[in-house]
Amino acid sequence: MKLSKRGEYALRALIDLGIAKELGRPILQVSELAAKEKLPVKFLEQIFAQLKLNGYVESKRGKLGGYSLAKPMTRIKFGTVIRLIDGPIAPIQCVSKTAYVRCSCPDEVHCGLRMLMLDVRNAIAKILDRYTLAEIVEITLRKLRRDKVTSPFLPPSTRLWPVLLPAVNARGGDWRELESLKQVSKKRRK
Repeated sequence: MKLSKRGEYALRALIDLGIAKELGRPILQVSELAAKEKLPVKFLEQIFAQLKLNGYVESKRGKLGGYSLAKPMTRIKFGTVIRLIDGPIAPIQCVSKTAYVRCSCPDEVHCGLRMLMLDVRNAIAKILDRYTLAEIVEITLRKLRRDKVTSPFLPPSTRLWPVLLPAVNARGGDWRELESLKQVSKKRRK
């Protein structure tokens, strides 16, 4: 399996939409996402069209329009999105669950290469099908906070800790995490 640029950009766009949503910005414009990710706007629009057609995002027209997530982040699995954008994740077709094609090996049942590639496909699928967008967004936000990096989806004048406070409380965070957020917020405003 090789993740295409299209697949990579789709996943990055979904993660960005998830981060923005957690920070109180449920709708983002394509131009804003394209600028942040350094992607061509037209290419990103094509990707969003495919994601919209399959129910992952929805669009809103107008000056304040843009794209937002159409499903809860807990229901968006990375393996499913990759299969949608790039097709099967199997390294060779004879081990694919969704696009099986008999290989040229005369004894497929006892083929060592097929057995190896089956293990590879199973390992990749297990990881990609385990993670949801919600988990990756949470991990990303946690790392941004830990490294004291400002999210591109917040204006510099915004205090970070009040925005993230509900997420910290929902996870059962403690006072040290809140103090860390306050310090990051103070540094951002300087």
